[in-house]
Formats: sequence, C-alpha cells, structure tokens
Amino acid sequence: MTETDTGKTRSPEFRLAAGALGSLRQDLFHDAFAYRPLAPLRTDGPITRRLPGRIREYASRTPHAVIVVAALLVLFIGFADGGSLFRLLPVVPVLLTLTRPVGAWWVALALSAALSVTGYRDWPWEPSAFAAYLIVMTVVAARTRPRTAAWLWVMTAAYVLLSEVFLTPYGYRSTGVPMLFVSALVLLTVSLLQVRREARQEVAVQQSVTAVERDRRTLLEERTTIARELHDVVAHHMSVVAIQAEAAPYRVKNPPPELEQAFVTIRENAVAALTELRRVLGVVRAEDYQAPDAPQPTLADLDGLLGNVGDAGLTVRKTVTGAVRELPQGVELSAYRIVQEALSNALRHAPGSTASVEIAYVLGGLGLRIVNTAPQGPVKPSPGAGHGITGMRERVTMLNGEMTADPAEDGGYEVAAFIPVATDRDEARDGARDRDNARDRGRDGKQAVGRDGEAA
Repeated sequence: MTETDTGKTRSPEFRLAAGALGSLRQDLFHDAFAYRPLAPLRTDGPITRRLPGRIREYASRTPHAVIVVAALLVLFIGFADGGSLFRLLPVVPVLLTLTRPVGAWWVALALSAALSVTGYRDWPWEPSAFAAYLIVMTVVAARTRPRTAAWLWVMTAAYVLLSEVFLTPYGYRSTGVPMLFVSALVLLTVSLLQVRREARQEVAVQQSVTAVERDRRTLLEERTTIARELHDVVAHHMSVVAIQAEAAPYRVKNPPPELEQAFVTIRENAVAALTELRRVLGVVRAEDYQAPDAPQPTLADLDGLLGNVGDAGLTVRKTVTGAVRELPQGVELSAYRIVQEALSNALRHAPGSTASVEIAYVLGGLGLRIVNTAPQGPVKPSPGAGHGITGMRERVTMLNGEMTADPAEDGGYEVAAFIPVATDRDEARDGARDRDNARDRGRDGKQAVGRDGEAA
C-alpha cells in the first residue's frame, strides 16, 4: 500500500490499472485524428540505393502504393459481395491510414458495426469490412508501437465479446473468432518485426558511439605515447640549457653582476621547466610504463629497422635525396616512427608485398614517402586497423606538417608526409627579432623607471 498526498492509500493493483488506462487513452484516444502523414521509404538500403534517380524517387513511395493496392483489394471484395454502396465504404479507412492511422481504425470499427447491422449473412464483420479492418489494424500497428497493437487487439476482442454474446442475430455466421485469430497472428508478426528493427537501430547507435569512443581513446593513447617519447628529447635540451647557464659566467672574466643574475635566472627557469615536464609526464604515464634505457631512435638508425623488417619477410628499398643533415631530435624521432609504423602496416595488411622508403632532405623540411605493393596472400583481419595512421597523423600535426595515407592505384598503399624544418637562416632571423624585441622592452622599462623617478 502507498500513501498519496491526500492521505489515501492506493494498492499496486490500482496503480497498475491506472497506468494501463492512461496508456490506452494515450494510444487510442488522445489526438486520434491528428494529421500524421506516412513517411516515404528510405532509399539508402542495399537495393534502393542502386536504382537510378527517378526510379529511386518512385521507390520511396512504395508504402503508399501498397496501401492503395490494399484499398483496391477491399473494393474488389465489396463488388464481389454485391456491389452496394455500403459495401464499398470500407475503402475509406484503408486510404485514411495514409494520414490519420489511429482515426482510420476508429472509422473502420464504426463501419464494421454499421455494415454488420445492414448485412444479412456475417456478424460482426461483412467480407469487405473484414478485409478492411484487418488491413487497417496491420497498418496502424506498423506505424505505431507494439503497445498500441496490443490495445487494438484488446479493443477488438471486447467488441467481439459484446457483439457475440449480446447482439448476434439469429442465423448469422460468426466472423469474430476468425478475426481474433488472424489479427493476433498479424499483429504479433508486425510487433516482432518492429521490436527487431528497433533493436537493430539501438545496436547500430551503440556501435557508432562505441566506434567514436574507441577512436577518441586511440587518439589519446597515441598522444600519450608521443608525449612519453618526446620527454627525453625535451628533457635533454632543458638540461643542456641549465648546465650551460650555470657554466657561462665562469667563461667570462669579471662578468658584470647583471649578466650573472641573468644566467642564474635562466638556470632557475630551465630547472623549473624540467621539473614541470617530469610532473606532466607522471600524469600521462601508465602504471606499467617503463622508460627506455636506450636513447630515442633517429633517421640514422633507419638501416637497422629496415634490416629487421627484411628479416620478417618484407623486401624494402630505401632512397635518400638531398643533402643529408642533422635535424631537430623531435623531427628525427617522428620521422623514424612514421616509417616504422608504415612498414608495420605493410607487414600486417599486405603479406608478400614489397615496399619502398623515400626520404627527401629539402630546403624547407623533410619529406617522407612509404609505398607498398598489393598483398600477394590472404589478409587476416586486424582489430586495430587505422590506429597506426592516427598516430602518424598526430606526429605530423604536432610538427605543423602535412600527411596523406591513401590506397595506391595498383592495390597497394602510400603514406606521404612533409615535416617543415626551420633553416639556420630562419633561426638566425628569429633570434635577431627576439633580441630586438628584448632590447625594445628593456628600453621601455628604463624609460618607465626614469619617468617614475621624475614623478617622485
């Protein structure tokens, strides 16, 4: 028993009955004649999407055509049953299901009662009314939900019980039991199909959400891996800055105090940045992560990688163009990882193929091109397909570069990337600009101090 706001207690049975009546009112009485046009059929299915444009547009009206054909069938049954005007009226609710499905069911029920009174053989449905009522129930069940289909059958059973027990004329053939039996089969089939369709839609939605979450997790994992690898590179540079800033004053005889203070500030900032870098790495590092003992690989270690790949069964040819020069460690590491991942993908997804690695040292940066031929054997499905490409894109994007990864015309695969690298001239120009900016800021500070002194 439960207690309401007014102090009265209501049993669970009462609440169950109230909920059932509420659902009945919502499904069959509330806005029963509201305008609900039948939506066109989707044309993105495996068959309709292959049809030409004009035919595809007509195919979208297939549900409407089916209802019109059903109305013609009811019309034919009415003509065969005597051809009177009353026996042709059941066509109206069949066509009404195109725009007002629930209202069409009420009209079909009312016409069934009227035609049974004016008929002389069958009770409570004449042949044309029987066919029309069954068609209308099927369409309404298909256009609503399984709960509505259950209420349609319950209301039909109530109508049959009332008419069979209290209103059946003498000498008439009963069509109530056949209607209940056939309608139960039809409504059950439609409801099961609806439940199956809704379940497939929910599964498709969940799969899409899972795919998005998996891609997002993969992206975060790749970024974390890149952050771990670049930690050694950045930490090395910051350590060198701190050491040089500490040793610089001893290389100058009698350095001015301002210079000594400047180097002290530089060293303190470098040490603080190194400490923050280690703290950030501690956040993104996994519990089972172990820092590598060896230094991070560079393009100079590429021959060893190609030898290992060759031992695994992939024939690789390397081509280097341009003047080989030392690049920033972040660029070297990212380039090495891109070649490594591209060759790993070739081993995994193109067994029996050959690959070529092209490295171009150009004036504005570094160009990479890794191409593998079509697979010569069966390709095993890989659950992690696409994750390596995500990591390569993240590395190139981090360095403000560009990358493409597309199938080749011969059935193979091509990965091309360009990583911009500033030249010594660009770095000198940027350094001069930074020094000019620092000089201007110092001059402005001295002028501000002078003005403050004058004001004092």
